[in-house]
Amino acid sequence: MAENPAYPVGLRLTGRRVVVLGGGQVAQRRLPALIAAGADIHLVSPTATPSVEAMADAAEITWHKRPYEEGDLAQAWYALIATSDPEANRAASTEAERNRVWCVRSDDADAATAWTPATGTSEGVTVAILTTDTRSRDPRHTAAIRDAVVEGLRDGTLVAPHHRTRTPGVALVGGGPGDPDLITVRGRRLLAEADVVITDHLGPRDLLAELPSSVEVIDAAKLPYGRFMAQEAINNALIEHAKQGKSVVRLKGGDPFVYGRGMEEVQALAEAGIPCTVVPGISSSISVPGAAGIPVTHRGVAHEFTVVSGHIAPDDERSLVDWPSLAKLTGTLVILMGVGTIGRVAETLIAHGKSPDTPVALIQEGTTAAQRRVDATLATAAEAVTAQEVKPPAVIVIGEVVKVGPATLA
Repeated sequence: MAENPAYPVGLRLTGRRVVVLGGGQVAQRRLPALIAAGADIHLVSPTATPSVEAMADAAEITWHKRPYEEGDLAQAWYALIATSDPEANRAASTEAERNRVWCVRSDDADAATAWTPATGTSEGVTVAILTTDTRSRDPRHTAAIRDAVVEGLRDGTLVAPHHRTRTPGVALVGGGPGDPDLITVRGRRLLAEADVVITDHLGPRDLLAELPSSVEVIDAAKLPYGRFMAQEAINNALIEHAKQGKSVVRLKGGDPFVYGRGMEEVQALAEAGIPCTVVPGISSSISVPGAAGIPVTHRGVAHEFTVVSGHIAPDDERSLVDWPSLAKLTGTLVILMGVGTIGRVAETLIAHGKSPDTPVALIQEGTTAAQRRVDATLATAAEAVTAQEVKPPAVIVIGEVVKVGPATLA
């Protein structure tokens, strides 16, 4: 006759006595979840791994430095038996059965009264996978199922609709440098749950194709009345849709607060009384050079890097950048939005002491399938932009780090 499957249940162990026998690798893997559950944990073991010892030192567990003794499971609600002594494991298992203590055994699952499922957590939901076929338990199979479900919840590819009323609001999501795989897990999940997505031309466009047809997508790059009024129109759209009780995602390229005018949108939402969640994104100032094989810092080459906006030329009275000081730095200079002004930037840096031979890399459409890298020097950068027809968006890297990475990554 086939054995009945295990009955799944969640144990509430807060403040309740849990006994762990053995301080090895099994205990090291299982203890963090028991600690997170708030259990009163007693470890019985002559020795422990350094990580388990650190838990005892931090008073997260009580460590009894000795072998198992009869009576150790008295008053326990749950026990984990994981010693290297088979006789001790059998004796402890017998005591657990006698005292009606749910007991997990790492050496012999069939002799245990409980099994530990493969678990994972995402945004307040715990996924637990147990094998129902007791004749062919495969821990790797259950772990793989667990991983697939949790990953789907985290990245938004597996979405369970919310049936309770959601609090309306706006999520300001940094989409990263362009590659859809480089958006954060939280950003992708919020995008999958959105009712309205307001995006710009620098956001990861490929992700929009994954959205259900019911999601309204607003192209912020095409809002009318020019740049200033476009921002005002974006703010109004965010407020209007949020006040309708919708979940709104403002999808921006890179990080919302790195030349993204994200704080202007946060301020407008705050004035309108709209709750806003900010999800940081991977900035193109670091990720795009990295994707092109350029480290913005490197031992013995650059101990600092500076990120500046090049959308206003150095000789423009509106510029807030101290270009003469930047020319004196020995580290890496990363310029965003500087394709149109690179000639005047280079002239200014050279005029204030930067060598005309300083290496320059211009990386267009970084991290996307259209990525390309053009190398030059300060003296030839403007000419290279024209000759190679470099177009925005492009990240410009100035400094000796340009020559560090292998050419195969370019």
